[in-house]
Amino acid sequence: MSFSQSSPWGEPTIADLIGRRALTAVFQPIVDFDGGAILGYEGLIRGPAGSPLETPGALFERASHEGQSVALEHAAARACVTAFTELGCEGKLFLNFSADALVALGPTHDSTVDWLKRQGLGVDRLVLELTEQSTIADVRSFAPAIAALRATGVGFALDDYGTANASMNLWVRLQPDVVKIDRFFIDDIANDPLKFEAVRAMQHFAQASGARLVAEGIENAADLIVVRDMGIALGQGFLIGRPDPRAARKLAEPAREALGAGHIAVFPGATRSPVASSPSGGMAAAKMIVAAPALPTSATNNDVLDLFNRLPTLHALAVVEHDKPIALINRRSFMDRYALPYHRELFGKRPCMLFANASPVLIEKSMTVEQMAKLLASDDQRYLADGFVITDEGRYVGLGTGESLVRAVTEVRIEAARYANPLTFLPGNIPISSHIARLVGHRVQFYACYVDLNHFKPFNDRYGYWQGDEVLKFAAAVLADVCDPTRDFLGHVGGDDFLILFQSDDWRDRIERAIDAFNQGALRFYADEDRDAGGIHGEDRRGNPTFFGFVTMAIGCVRVDANVEEDTRYGSEEIASVAALAKHRAKQADSGLFVIGLEEGAAMMHAREAHV
Repeated sequence: MSFSQSSPWGEPTIADLIGRRALTAVFQPIVDFDGGAILGYEGLIRGPAGSPLETPGALFERASHEGQSVALEHAAARACVTAFTELGCEGKLFLNFSADALVALGPTHDSTVDWLKRQGLGVDRLVLELTEQSTIADVRSFAPAIAALRATGVGFALDDYGTANASMNLWVRLQPDVVKIDRFFIDDIANDPLKFEAVRAMQHFAQASGARLVAEGIENAADLIVVRDMGIALGQGFLIGRPDPRAARKLAEPAREALGAGHIAVFPGATRSPVASSPSGGMAAAKMIVAAPALPTSATNNDVLDLFNRLPTLHALAVVEHDKPIALINRRSFMDRYALPYHRELFGKRPCMLFANASPVLIEKSMTVEQMAKLLASDDQRYLADGFVITDEGRYVGLGTGESLVRAVTEVRIEAARYANPLTFLPGNIPISSHIARLVGHRVQFYACYVDLNHFKPFNDRYGYWQGDEVLKFAAAVLADVCDPTRDFLGHVGGDDFLILFQSDDWRDRIERAIDAFNQGALRFYADEDRDAGGIHGEDRRGNPTFFGFVTMAIGCVRVDANVEEDTRYGSEEIASVAALAKHRAKQADSGLFVIGLEEGAAMMHAREAHV
């Protein structure tokens, strides 16, 4: 191909490429997850094959240097529309535009609509994407241009949402029909809890605004299954189909297999400390505030006595200077001292700082429970008797008691443990129940496997809780190692009880590997003499001397069949109860494994309850 013009680089100019129609359109499919049909295609552009300007990046970089960016965008759109209609493609055509290019379309939208009709493409099949390269100085003045275009019947999309320019501000002001989630958030979403939570937040906002979401950049089956199960409407990426000038009419085989997969995704869970990530962690200090007056440093001990007498429930008094707490006076200590003979006469008119604690424990109102918990483990335990001062950016706001601190930390730790076990950080009872409900609701077959450790209590009694915790962490690691994180859900019920919800076809082999790996590995936690003896001496639950073998793993499994009629389906509590029954049978089996069907197990459980 010869060119009549050239750029300073000795290559054809963008204007020449446009004039000679040297741009090639390629199309990447966008799939509707509900049914797996191709909803439409994103039209993309390529320069002359084999040339330095073949890639869109190089093409648009050159256009920017030559001041031809808007012209290139419009030419690319025309090339995509022409090729799309010539191919006879069904569905919608998504076209990329910068803000400047969209505004430039405004005055000519009538002629654009007429041209589209002549090409045989209805305006209702066209979706204009505002790209992330767009920097919009004034969104208010930009919005009318978008409204004028949408009035013609075209759809409007916000592209690459989550990047610097594709912000929630634009989403709220422009109210797009479609929002395309930037590939950064989709890549490895199956293993990244923060990306998962970010996309879930986008999903909540999309539901409120009425926009449909497109997950861009899907390149593996695990990510596709996660966004599918999240309820994202549409997807795009190399796994679904690569950009192709012929516009693929069906999904790539790996994408079809992933969409038709019978198992549901295991959503990635948070791995941070459950206390630190507790939703109430930052509010605990604020909830503990006891509103209490404070005295200035100029106050006397008689002033302290008068205040304590007027407020009999006040456990302490803060001394402040310029709103900053500098000391704390404990009620009991102060009143006991004043009960001594002549103390009021001797010290009543002297400064209150005489009997004050000049280095009180200070807690910021915004302090997390994790930070407060460190106080409980510190050497300074004065807060238990004196209480402490609560501040807001260093300014006095009230008092707190040692009892309220212990209660707050305990309550949040208990609540957090329901979501994630504080020792292993594995999901706790609430996520376990939630995942069982998802499995049952999707009517997929799975195996609920209850894991318990034989002889763990005697081991704990002999070697101590620290060594016992090491055994529990080892058990968690062994179980995690045999699970497929995209199919199998591992939770920690509490103590030495774990629960696995298997969707892997080779679940039995995985279980047998876990039992063998744990039973062999647990021997290293014993002293040499106990290993030589084959176990340890201890007491049973009735206090009788007993010899206990090594800690071993027992797993009771319940098969929950797919497509069970809704009126006969069991909930998470019933399934967990039958799994616990199977666990007791597994503890009696030489192999450490027992498997039972849900219906049979439920009947056994009900018969036992009736007998009792």
